[in-house]
Amino acid sequence: MIKVTTIIPTFNRGYCLAESIQSVLDQNFSDFELIVVDDGSTDNTAEVIEQFSGIHKIRIKKNRGVSFARNLAIKQARGEWIAFLDSDDLWERDKLAIQMNWVECNPDYHAVYTDEIWIRNGVRVNAMKKHRKYSGDIFRHCLPLCIVSPSSVLLRNELLNKFGGFDESMPVCEDYDLWLRISMSFPFHFIEEKLIVKRGGHEDQLSRKFWGMDRWRVHSLKKLLQENQINEEQRGLVMEMLVEKCNILACGYEKRGKIRERDYYRSLKTSYSGLIDKPLQ
Repeated sequence: MIKVTTIIPTFNRGYCLAESIQSVLDQNFSDFELIVVDDGSTDNTAEVIEQFSGIHKIRIKKNRGVSFARNLAIKQARGEWIAFLDSDDLWERDKLAIQMNWVECNPDYHAVYTDEIWIRNGVRVNAMKKHRKYSGDIFRHCLPLCIVSPSSVLLRNELLNKFGGFDESMPVCEDYDLWLRISMSFPFHFIEEKLIVKRGGHEDQLSRKFWGMDRWRVHSLKKLLQENQINEEQRGLVMEMLVEKCNILACGYEKRGKIRERDYYRSLKTSYSGLIDKPLQ
């Protein structure tokens, strides 16, 4: 059995995709397969992918979104472990080797992620305090925002199958959603070495295409409350975060003069505020 399946979903990233693919092929760990999913690109992405031999190529005719692309590749993955790489990011040469060495020495863990180098518009920047990484039970730390980069994580294939992969109804924050669902029940280990390069600032970043990312985080948090696995402590933490994010969204919509949306999130805030101290049935 192959040890690792690496999955690169991409959409109209012909300008940077070759570097990302090469950073995987240059790994000093060799027991892996690489699946590149072209999610309906209309630029030169197909031509870029064809330059590389020995990789598994999937072409989707119409753009379906990053979650659909990743999930499609997961279904075809032969690896015991799954690693993802966003098509605008890069891996350091020893990324897989360091992670696989750690999980082989710690077989009880199902998820491990690494630190990262941030590049914005070609300039290296420091991560803010709110992006601090943690090991072990990271659930509470994942509630405010996504602290696990998809490009850094390594997950057991069986774990992804257990949780059903990424939510294809979410155009953004799909990674936030999945890490929360997993971390409710499983610990993550954080490797402090900076083993990936996150390149941002370009116009086609999903985080720049959608205003009010907290709308999708609220959607994810509401789903969590319907999970049978949630315990009393987790439920309280989710409720508190829902109230906070609904308040942020209500204020944001008020500034934009969108009264209907403001009132919706105000109403949600009020309803969840009243449930925080009520015991789990």
